[in-house]
Amino acid sequence: RRPMRTTIIRLASAALFSCVPSSVALMAQSGVAGPPKFDVASVKLHTSDDQRMMMVARTAGHFVAANVPLRLVIRTAFQLQDDQIIGGPDWLASDRFDIEARAAGMTGPPSLELLAMLQSLLADRFKLTTHREMRELPVFELARARDDGTLGAGLRATACPDLATDLKQPKPCATISNGVGSLTLRGTPFDVFAAYLAPFVNRVIVNRTALDGRWDIDLRWSPEQPQPAPIAAGPEAARVDDRPSLFTALQEQLGLKLSSSRAMVEVLVIDTLEHPTPN
Repeated sequence: RRPMRTTIIRLASAALFSCVPSSVALMAQSGVAGPPKFDVASVKLHTSDDQRMMMVARTAGHFVAANVPLRLVIRTAFQLQDDQIIGGPDWLASDRFDIEARAAGMTGPPSLELLAMLQSLLADRFKLTTHREMRELPVFELARARDDGTLGAGLRATACPDLATDLKQPKPCATISNGVGSLTLRGTPFDVFAAYLAPFVNRVIVNRTALDGRWDIDLRWSPEQPQPAPIAAGPEAARVDDRPSLFTALQEQLGLKLSSSRAMVEVLVIDTLEHPTPN
């Protein structure tokens, strides 16, 4: 499974990355009021020639995605790494969707309620049902690589403001972008970095760094798999080939290392999933 090349995900608040305390199914079983839902939602198969990908949580009740595989939407809704999603049809990673959903009267930065509404959308429009299991999986443990615990120049405590209270934050804050041999994060919790690094190593990453707070991260490496040559190869293409491997780049640029291990990991097993119902 190859990571996506040019995904851009912008979030109006780092709060969207927090763990959801319970799934929609668990809330429904508890006997309390039903899970929150968007008031209106448009879900369409992406058919445009525009291959740029984007996923944005603009406010507490406004979610937009363009040219995004459903696997990534499920990862976001349930706050999971890629290998924590088990099962599902072949089109889960191949078909791309355009989604826009709104909940009236919700303002301010995104919150856990937005994730619950996204889970409801998946259940209503894609007939998604799931259950959770604990499975022993091969993992990588992410830890500090240097004896003195110092970090590399590419890993810095963020200068971004508190996005939960400052709604006038500069646009470069709380963003994630990745391309061929690159991963850049601004103002994001460290567990988020582990989640977005995981697809590049095809394993769940367990964070053992003990790094709290939010971080700015710049990581550049040379992909192991051959990449198609650009139509007009320029200096940037040559620089990608000259970069170190991902494992070496982690140590040199961030002061971190990945160690192979096995661990019991909670996974989300997809029981049913269908193509979306018409708008």
